[in-house]
Amino acid sequence: MSGAKATLIWSQGTPGAALEPPIVSVIVVSYRVRELLQLCLKSIFEELGGLESMGLGQGEVLVVDNASHDGSCEMVEREFPAVRLCRSDVNLGFGVANNVALAEARGRNLLLLNSDAFLSAGVLGKVLTRMAEAPEVGIGGVQLVGRDGLRQPTARRFHSVWRDAMVLTGLAERFPQSAEWGKWFGGLDRRWQQVTEATDVDWIPGAFLVLSRALVDRVGVFDPRYFLYLEEVDLCLRAHRAGFRVRYWPDLEVVHIGGESARAVNEPAAHAASSQVVLWRMRATLLYYRKWHGFGAWATAGIELTLYSLRWLRNRWSFDVGRRPRAVEGHALARLMRMAWRDTDGGRISPPHPW
Repeated sequence: MSGAKATLIWSQGTPGAALEPPIVSVIVVSYRVRELLQLCLKSIFEELGGLESMGLGQGEVLVVDNASHDGSCEMVEREFPAVRLCRSDVNLGFGVANNVALAEARGRNLLLLNSDAFLSAGVLGKVLTRMAEAPEVGIGGVQLVGRDGLRQPTARRFHSVWRDAMVLTGLAERFPQSAEWGKWFGGLDRRWQQVTEATDVDWIPGAFLVLSRALVDRVGVFDPRYFLYLEEVDLCLRAHRAGFRVRYWPDLEVVHIGGESARAVNEPAAHAASSQVVLWRMRATLLYYRKWHGFGAWATAGIELTLYSLRWLRNRWSFDVGRRPRAVEGHALARLMRMAWRDTDGGRISPPHPW
């Protein structure tokens, strides 16, 4: 990874070196979501107060701001003086920004929390208690739910060319609850199974991710080549290979809105398919497949290009005017995949950051 050299400025809330390490360091990466960040931090400090009342100890909060320029830093300094705040003059992305905070964090546990996620009452204490009871668990997660109360896919399986193809073709959505076919078509999100008890899973989304200090010491932090997407999948895979368990607790919930920082990217686009975040997802996909599956990068790129080209051909000359936008979408997506392939040399290199 190369690119613009970031200037990082840490301010306020600096802990004393002699203090006992806190039970948890809560790390939040923020990008242009000032109001949501404010709500997120309020929920964090309410939970940290609960930890002290339970006798579990104190926690610390670290925020890394990815050059928001929306008043987020000023809000944090004014309303949350206990927060250790890091200002970056460039957008570091998700993984690298978390790595910056992980290098400074002193906690025995490390909670990575999205700025658009809010802790429910008592959830942090329960998670930390369960982590302490199972030292072989390196990564822990809970059920993510939207503001509407609907459950979001949380207990995930590792990506494969087949599983991703089922999502891209829409077949995963056609068989969401089928016990017979669900494992074939809905494998990525375990759509055939309603997980109701604590279980080990392949990976958990980074919106709420608790890491043990032992895991970070042995496995390390996020691969800095990823800018956004799949960095947590990569970390969970490394955790499994090092002998750690990735544990999911469905009885504990955290509200997660989802996608707010991605929508804040200031890129003019006539269609969602041409948005910058789609290109980011494609680049990350190629990097992941090249790293872990070698020529799988060729396979996944080929499948996506084929599907997008077929969408374009099927709808381009349609007499149904309503189908014409699908042709435009297919053409745009194919163009972005070809661009992602060139940018990453087929998944071999990461383009200069920020993407």
